[in-house]
Amino acid sequence: MSSSVLAASRGAAADYLELTKPRITLMVVLTAFVGYALGSTGSLLTGRLAATLLGTALVAAGASCLNMLLERRVDSLMLRTRNRPLPAGRLRPPEALACGLAATSAGLALLAWRTGALAAAVAFVTWASYLFLYTPLKPRTSLSTVVGALPGALPPVIGWAAARGRLEPGAFVLFAIMFLWQIPHFLAIAWIYREDYARGGLPMLPVLDPEGRITGRQAVANTMALLLVSLVPTAAGIAGRTYLAGALALGLGFTAVAVRAAVLRTPQAARWLFVASILYLVALCTLLLADH
Repeated sequence: MSSSVLAASRGAAADYLELTKPRITLMVVLTAFVGYALGSTGSLLTGRLAATLLGTALVAAGASCLNMLLERRVDSLMLRTRNRPLPAGRLRPPEALACGLAATSAGLALLAWRTGALAAAVAFVTWASYLFLYTPLKPRTSLSTVVGALPGALPPVIGWAAARGRLEPGAFVLFAIMFLWQIPHFLAIAWIYREDYARGGLPMLPVLDPEGRITGRQAVANTMALLLVSLVPTAAGIAGRTYLAGALALGLGFTAVAVRAAVLRTPQAARWLFVASILYLVALCTLLLADH
């Protein structure tokens, strides 16, 4: 194989990988693992866990491919997304469609086969709500952020359903934590890139709120609500006192960063909020797993 053909193959592989939004897919897989681990009553290192994570990853990757297909026009208008494979013309829409449908079908089939119909059904609801609720609402209303938090909060529920074969209060607690976490996380991103979102015609809250006062209040309100909900796993019996102390400290720290962002209302403060949101989620999940 000539060097030019090899380079072209590598470029195409990189473009297909970019279609799957690997960072988002990785977060989905990690939170699904947390749900599975907390819902499991036996050994974790099983083929069932592997099927859960692979199936969830495939469904998430398929949803991302199809999301990029649906948003290719908007992506072409925004500086941070105009070089994605579809708006840049490196891949064609039929290729993205085939990739998305193939990954989704394989993921759902694997989940149904190895983990049961319930986990596959939750994964399908996640996929469908992301593509047919959140994606169409993005150019229409700032409430799309809240709607988008619904599919974003379901991966740990997929994991729990795969481990237990049923949904229990613990799964809904994890859903609530993920739902509330996403609001300040998404607001921070939209705050940082609000000019780009405006360029793409997306009415995110920071675009409609140029002074940032409402955005700041929303971020603080949701981190405070998250602090309270994050204490529930101890009451629900899926975590102990060590987790309780750690969750309280993490919640206070995350809220303090949100308050700082609300007061300063600068891109730099929003970046700190974004970084804090990632660190918070990783630390909280680690605490849950360690203290379960």
